[in-house]
Amino acid sequence: MKSIKFIVYLVFVSILVIACEDDDITVPNVEIRDRGEQQLADSDSLVAYLSTHYYNSDFFLTGTNHKYSDIVITELGEGEDVPAGHTLLLDAVETHTTTYEETDYEYYVLRLNQGGGESPRFTDRVRVRYEGFSVDSGEVFDSRATPEDFSLTGVVFGTGLIRGWQLILPQFSTSTDFVLNSGIVEYNNYGLGMMFLPSGLAYFSGTASGSISAYSNLIFKFELLQYEEVDHDGDGIPSYVEDLNVNLDVLDDDTDGDLAPNYIDLDDDGDGVNTFDELISNTYTVDTNIGETEPVLANNEYEVSRSTTNGVITINTVTVVDADSNGTPDYLQEDVSTNYNEEEG
Repeated sequence: MKSIKFIVYLVFVSILVIACEDDDITVPNVEIRDRGEQQLADSDSLVAYLSTHYYNSDFFLTGTNHKYSDIVITELGEGEDVPAGHTLLLDAVETHTTTYEETDYEYYVLRLNQGGGESPRFTDRVRVRYEGFSVDSGEVFDSRATPEDFSLTGVVFGTGLIRGWQLILPQFSTSTDFVLNSGIVEYNNYGLGMMFLPSGLAYFSGTASGSISAYSNLIFKFELLQYEEVDHDGDGIPSYVEDLNVNLDVLDDDTDGDLAPNYIDLDDDGDGVNTFDELISNTYTVDTNIGETEPVLANNEYEVSRSTTNGVITINTVTVVDADSNGTPDYLQEDVSTNYNEEEG
């Protein structure tokens, strides 16, 4: 499904209060542990869980549009074999690795349906249904049976979703399409799975609204329904593009060194010309009534907005310019300050 451009301006910063967001973290008086040492303990805990729990795998071999609530996890009893029609989690999950906060982590993904749409990026906004519970207690600490929208990356430090969600949801795809049935939106062929996270990719020494303890390993069942591409500062450059060093972290990309990362900086290179004005604007008009189709955008061209009236689609885009052909775009060069939107006098 075609993603819809979504812009969040800094003046409308709001902190979402949800169980799976970093901004929910409260930090009680707990011992701050070494991340590397904690990861070793977390890895043992997660592998032990995966080795002693199974799920109803055969249920997902037939039918479509299964829900997260259809996933049934059962603990293997002592001396018991995994029942027919079920699979040990350790035999079904994918093992992934990442480096975060200078620590090497392993996390696990159970992929039940990839989804037929497009995939979000780690800076986008997602629409999901989910359920989260702790490895240690098995108790559900948060769930959303009705679709909810969350920002994977927030506009200020400490907001957005936990690192595990930023890593895993972009590995799935959204729904192929949806229908409105008696006022209820029904999604078709969406991403469905589970994630098994060490504390370092969750809340680490923090807690989520006091409902889980520090250093908890977490499990989430989830459905990825839709996403919106986000341009946090509305400068025309999607936030994922502002991850210049491609390390899935937009907080450490600050071209002009003004302590405002590019993804929330209206003038990325500090040359006095806003980023948006250092891009070339363009408008496409597509009349679907006569069979016209949407243009294929260039690699350095990004959609800013669109509207549809009587079958006529108006698409506004911006194109990145590299006037001196040195490989660095104008909007990231302080010594290049051409305003392409300035009216000629």
